[in-house]
Amino acid sequence: MAALDLQEQEQVEAIKSWWSENRNQVLGVLLIVVIIMGGWRGWQYYQHQQSTQAALLYAEFFKQLEGTDPGRVNDAAAAVMDRFSATAYASRAALLAAQVNEQRKDVARAKNQLQWVIDHAGETELRNVARLRLASLLLDEAKLEDAIKLLEAEHPASFDGLYADLRGDVLSAQGKADEARSAYKLAYEKTDAKSMYRNLIQMKLDAQVMSK
Repeated sequence: MAALDLQEQEQVEAIKSWWSENRNQVLGVLLIVVIIMGGWRGWQYYQHQQSTQAALLYAEFFKQLEGTDPGRVNDAAAAVMDRFSATAYASRAALLAAQVNEQRKDVARAKNQLQWVIDHAGETELRNVARLRLASLLLDEAKLEDAIKLLEAEHPASFDGLYADLRGDVLSAQGKADEARSAYKLAYEKTDAKSMYRNLIQMKLDAQVMSK
């Protein structure tokens, strides 16, 4: 392809800049939906099976989540994680607390909480949510090899689109344009045609093609 003209180059840079600034927010929203929908049956099970004390402790965590003090959020999450680590309450508390810490730019704490979910969560959906979010943070830190290793983990087919898309971001950051395009194509194919997220993948794929 001939060299990009100025307008095309500006479009490519605009797409890359927008995605770099908004990737974690978009991915966070998508993955919270996965937490709510994908793990609903497991959530119902734990609601019935686990102790009343665990439920009350999680309710207190959720109350703190609605506030503005990240210290209280982290303390409440830690209480659930320490005392009821085998329950779905603990993994959800860790994931949601990690999101708060990401927003507060406390990346180190967020990474620790996400790794905790990967190591302890009983539900496959929650482990994969944590893995994707941790890989995204590693991408932000330019720890690209570490991010790729996380994205090589086995995962359910329902996560294929998300994994392929984030893998495309990492490969693009590594300068592996051809491999990035292949990853974005796979992500596009594996994402529901009705999903708005598919449009974002198309934008990134177009940017890769334009810059070829």
